[in-house]
Amino acid sequence: MPRYFTEEHEWIDVDGDTATVGITDYAQEQLGDVVFVEVPQSGTELAKGAEAAVVESVKAASDVYAPIAGTVTEGNSALEDEPELVNTSADDQGWFFKLTIADKDELDGLMDAKAYKAFCDGL
Repeated sequence: MPRYFTEEHEWIDVDGDTATVGITDYAQEQLGDVVFVEVPQSGTELAKGAEAAVVESVKAASDVYAPIAGTVTEGNSALEDEPELVNTSADDQGWFFKLTIADKDELDGLMDAKAYKAFCDGL
């Protein structure tokens, strides 16, 4: 399953026509202790770059953007009761939402793991 990254420190796993979106370990470290997460509802249509979710930490509140366009099929309801999953498992159980991919060509503009690491090293 290929994983892509954005300059907004989001990751996206692609499995067929479905994508799972979360924020990177780098992003959760920058946020600090996450205290609240709002995820999109199923059926929400998202354009690439649209605000999709909100994450609040002891330091700040941030928007999470849709890395590609699609229709939300599931928000991670576990984050309502356990927003700290973003800190403890950003790359796995702390995912934010799943969507049906509208246009796979939009994946072409995203980074792979090597490019993302180089991007973070340059910050």
